[in-house]
Amino acid sequence: MHGRSVLVRGGIAVASAAVALTMAAPAALADDGAARGRVVEGSGTEGFSVNFDSGQHYVAKLFGLKLSDGSKLKMYCVQVEVGMRTDQDMIERPWNKYPDAASPFNKNNEKINWVLHHGYPAVAVKSLEGVLGKKDVKLTDGLSVEEAVTATQAAVWHFSDGKNLDRKKPLPYESAEESADVLALYDYLTGKDNVGIGQQPKPTLDIGPAKASGATGTRIGPFSVATTGDITALTSKLPEGVKVTDADGKEIKAGAIKDGTKIFVDVPKDAKDGSGSFALKVSGHLDTGRLFVGENYAKVPAQSLIVAESEKTSVVANATASWKQGGAPVTDTPAPTTPGGAESGGGNELANTGASAALPLTIGGALLGAGVLMVLLVRRRRSEA
Repeated sequence: MHGRSVLVRGGIAVASAAVALTMAAPAALADDGAARGRVVEGSGTEGFSVNFDSGQHYVAKLFGLKLSDGSKLKMYCVQVEVGMRTDQDMIERPWNKYPDAASPFNKNNEKINWVLHHGYPAVAVKSLEGVLGKKDVKLTDGLSVEEAVTATQAAVWHFSDGKNLDRKKPLPYESAEESADVLALYDYLTGKDNVGIGQQPKPTLDIGPAKASGATGTRIGPFSVATTGDITALTSKLPEGVKVTDADGKEIKAGAIKDGTKIFVDVPKDAKDGSGSFALKVSGHLDTGRLFVGENYAKVPAQSLIVAESEKTSVVANATASWKQGGAPVTDTPAPTTPGGAESGGGNELANTGASAALPLTIGGALLGAGVLMVLLVRRRRSEA
C-alpha cells in the first residue's frame, strides 16, 4: 500500500493517514560513483512472522530494490530494529561502512555472506530440500518459498543483530509443521556448516582515488579500478594534449580496462595549470553480499540491506585530476583496496523487519507529525488472510 504505514496484529489494522509521498526516481549515482536505488513498496516476497527468544517478533521479507538504471535486486535486511524506508536512496557501501559500529554485523559479516550464498534465493527451494535431505533432516511436505525466505532472513538476523529464534514456537501464527521446516533450514544456515565466506564481494565499479593532483609533465595517478563487470565506455573531459593512459604513457581504451587496472592522466610539461576528469561505465552484476546503506542515515536512519540475488546493471564512476606548473604529485583520497574489509573509495511487517511489532502503536503519532513514511507491516494470521 503506497503512502500508508500499517500494523496488522490479530486481525486489527492500525493505519496512519495517507502521507503525500511521490516516489522520486533515484539519482543516477552516488557522488563517488557507487550504485544506488530505492526499496519498492509492495515488491519482494513476504515470509512469515518469527518469534525470537527475547519475546520480540518480526516479519521476514525478501525486498525488492530498484536501481537507477531500472534493474532490480533482491535484498534482506541487516538491521532488524531500524525502520525500513522508501523515501531515501540506498547506496552501495563496503562492509566497513556499516552504520552501526557496535553491531554484531561487523564481526559476523563473513557468516552472513555464507547464509546469502547458501540460502534462498541464491539456492532454489528444491536444491535446499536436497541439501537438508543429505543431512537426514525430515521436512513435513517439502519447503515452501515462504518457509525458505523466513529461515534465510532469520539466519541473517541471527548474525547481524544477535537474534535467536524461539525454538519452542519460532512462528507465532503458523502450523507446527511449518515451524519445524523453518527451524530445520535456519539450523543448517546458522550451524557448523557455516564457515563464512572470507572475502567481501567487490563493488560493481569503483575508481580510487576520486581526486588526485600533481605537476605538469607527469602522469597523475594511479587511479585504480575495482569492478565485477565489463567496462563498456571510457569518456573524458580533458584539455587538448592531456590524455588518459596506462603506466607507460600509452593512451588506454575501454576494452583494455579490467578489475585491477591502473589508469593515469598524462599532462604535458607545457600545459597550463588546470584540471579535468574521466569516467568509466561498466555492465555487470552487483554481487550477492553487497551492502546498501541509507543516503541520509546520519539524519534519518533507514534499515540497511544486503544483496540476496542480483540482476545485471550498469554503473558509471568518475575521477578528477588537477595539475599546476612545478606542483608536486599529491593523491587526495585513498585508492580502493581489494575487498575483504578494507575501504573502497568509490566505492521495516514492508517488514516489521525493522522495529518491534509494537513500535508503530507507540510512535505512530510522532511519525504522522513528522510526515515520515516508515513501512511496517505484520503478517495476518492465515485464518484471517
